[in-house]
Amino acid sequence: MSKQAANTKVDFYFEKEKTWKEEIKKLRTIVLECGLAEQLKWGCPCYTFEESNIVLIHTFKEYCAVLFFKGALLKDAEGVLVQQTKNVQSARQLRFTSAREVTNAKALLKKYVKEAVEVEKAGLKVSFKKPEQFVMAEEFQERLGESPALKKAFEGLTPGRQRGYLLYFSSAKQSKTRHDRVKKYIPKILKGKGLDD
Repeated sequence: MSKQAANTKVDFYFEKEKTWKEEIKKLRTIVLECGLAEQLKWGCPCYTFEESNIVLIHTFKEYCAVLFFKGALLKDAEGVLVQQTKNVQSARQLRFTSAREVTNAKALLKKYVKEAVEVEKAGLKVSFKKPEQFVMAEEFQERLGESPALKKAFEGLTPGRQRGYLLYFSSAKQSKTRHDRVKKYIPKILKGKGLDD
């Protein structure tokens, strides 16, 4: 694939960054050299192959990263990809804390991007856990039992939206917090909306 031009609509992301400006500009150049199209999605630079998301550049307090959407399917022979949290099933990050690290990883990053494109071309899919395989907070289970309308609305949500709610409700340590979360989001569930909609 030939090098792609930068998308001027994405320039602001690289200009506004304070901590990781040099690093993410280098990452942008490397990823564009891989022939991916640059777009703005979720407020971040996203790179696509034939409209399919391949990687995303994003920043955090302690590092910047290239996120591979189907990173779980990459071989990762170097063992450098990071699963952001235990609940992330598909995406994996390649993290950087200096411009020198980015420069030194140029060949490796290009190799991983190429593999990610091949995964997409092959039509490979990540096997996601089904919502029923996640822990359901007792407080939410009780509400579903009390309200057939809520149960029907929840079951009508996409699996991703269901997972989002189940993870959010069950992540609270105290029963009162779980109860409050469930109560707050019942109206959204009844409207068929996800946690972040």
